[in-house]
Amino acid sequence: MDARSELHHYNPYRVFSRSEWANLRQDTPMTLDLAEVSTLRSLHDRLDITEVEEIYLPMSRLLSIHVGAMQQLYYAQRRFLGVVERKMPYIIGVAGSVAVGKSTTARVLQALLARWSPRPKVDLITTDGFLHPNALLERAGLMQKKGFPESYDLPALLAFLSDIKSGRRKVRAPIYSHLTYDIVPNKFAVVDRPDILIVEGVNVLQTGRLPRDGKAVPVVSDFFDFSVYIDADEPVLRDWYIRRFLALRDTAFHDPRSYFHRYAPLSDEEATATAIAIWERTNLANLEDNILPTRPRATLILKKGADHVVDSVALRRL
Repeated sequence: MDARSELHHYNPYRVFSRSEWANLRQDTPMTLDLAEVSTLRSLHDRLDITEVEEIYLPMSRLLSIHVGAMQQLYYAQRRFLGVVERKMPYIIGVAGSVAVGKSTTARVLQALLARWSPRPKVDLITTDGFLHPNALLERAGLMQKKGFPESYDLPALLAFLSDIKSGRRKVRAPIYSHLTYDIVPNKFAVVDRPDILIVEGVNVLQTGRLPRDGKAVPVVSDFFDFSVYIDADEPVLRDWYIRRFLALRDTAFHDPRSYFHRYAPLSDEEATATAIAIWERTNLANLEDNILPTRPRATLILKKGADHVVDSVALRRL
């Protein structure tokens, strides 16, 4: 077999079955109890102690190795340069489709990593806060493309991450309301020099066009030290989105303040048809054009089955 043939068959990822991945936990301790696990689960996502033990504890062990290696490299380079600088935060990106369970993964990681010894400061930010306000999206004709790359205030998000990496104190991030489906005016989350920052969003692994003049054009993932992509087949994602929509119709949509309050009176058939239309018009297009193409850029890929349980794990080779 010649070199070109070998290259053709090269897989940049090591792929593990669920049982193989679970064995990599070794002696990593379980630091969450049943009550804590239940609070970390998103609507219609599945999370139990077994999932934490078999999927997230090995992830926690792997991340502890990566963070420790990065710290050693930092101190070695500092000695090489003969400078004294503050250690930069370690940033983890979490990407994937709408309804895939990104928020659950991000919250579980935050809870587990914050219990490492010594206790690091672990913050979590979602990119929803960097969406343009609805009024601006309406004027630009982008409401049907909310969640697409062009619907975000990318310069503000890049400036936020740059400030975090440079060690600035009390960096502010806008707050997004899923009830009103809009940015909350004059409300901010404050991130103050965390040891680890988790950044969750559908398009955090998105790249940009390469500049013709060779000048640097930063993208969000340039600031990541590690990234996770939550994956599932499209028909499964579609079903999860419909189920979530129906659950919200029976709960949050009944609040008069909800942006989707008009959907609360819909019958099951009407609500299902509405959810399918939204999925196909917006979420499926975003998945196919913008989200799924970024999957090969992730450090780690968690593949879920129809029951929300992770079936396999792919880890990028070093």
